[in-house]
Amino acid sequence: MKIARVFPRKTVASPTDELAFFTEPPRIGLPEITEVHVSVAFSWDMPRAEWLEHQWKAVGVPVKFGGPVFNRQDVADDRPFVPGMYLKNGYVITSRGCPKHCWFCKVGDLRELEIKDGWNVLDDNLLACSESHIREVFEMLSRQKERPAFTGGLEPSFLKPWHCELLAKAKPSRMYFAYDTPDDLAPLTSAGQMLHDAGFKTSNHQMCCYVLIGYSGDTFDKAEQRLTETIEAGFMPYAMLYRDEKGLVNCEWKKFQREWLRPKIVATKMSMRGE
Repeated sequence: MKIARVFPRKTVASPTDELAFFTEPPRIGLPEITEVHVSVAFSWDMPRAEWLEHQWKAVGVPVKFGGPVFNRQDVADDRPFVPGMYLKNGYVITSRGCPKHCWFCKVGDLRELEIKDGWNVLDDNLLACSESHIREVFEMLSRQKERPAFTGGLEPSFLKPWHCELLAKAKPSRMYFAYDTPDDLAPLTSAGQMLHDAGFKTSNHQMCCYVLIGYSGDTFDKAEQRLTETIEAGFMPYAMLYRDEKGLVNCEWKKFQREWLRPKIVATKMSMRGE
């Protein structure tokens, strides 16, 4: 089957082949297709996705509607991962879901998938998987031509010394941990120490951390404290601004986020603290 995949927005992870589209069907030059999949990652993209669905129905082939936005905590998502289908080649998902069920996250229960080749791991919580699965993932990564990256986020409370040994051997270009709420600080600090013991250094900025900001009850002072604590734990922080289902963001929070999102600015803040 020749499936056109249609996305309401383009990201760095979007596929790049000729059957990946981000607009309505082209008037001329549309390759022969047998089916259309409209894939939606974020709830705030639903209006445009629904518009695109309507536009692509005019092509005259079956149109299916789905994507990560439809994931729910009470539904186990065990769909097979197909490299290059909905993500750019090199991006890989070896498991879906997470046992934590945090209030701001909609992923379902943990499910291990068949491991496919790739180097940028996007699992929801890879470290929650079985030891055999994790070791198979790292064996797969050792065969790749690119250095691995863990941009899906690693949960610090699940990190163990043997994970750190695997990470050190893999020599990742980047690995992103997560500091979402205040009770994540102790696990993050412990993770930073374990990684340092395994040979990682703060100065090379391999150790990164997503820091959730701007949710209900958060303040600029509280957010800056968490971001500073992330630096003190040995990680380069990346501020991730919380969005509700409509995708609305406060302009002041957006401005605050920019100060803690750009690597050069954050690296300067780290150097000022002597990190």
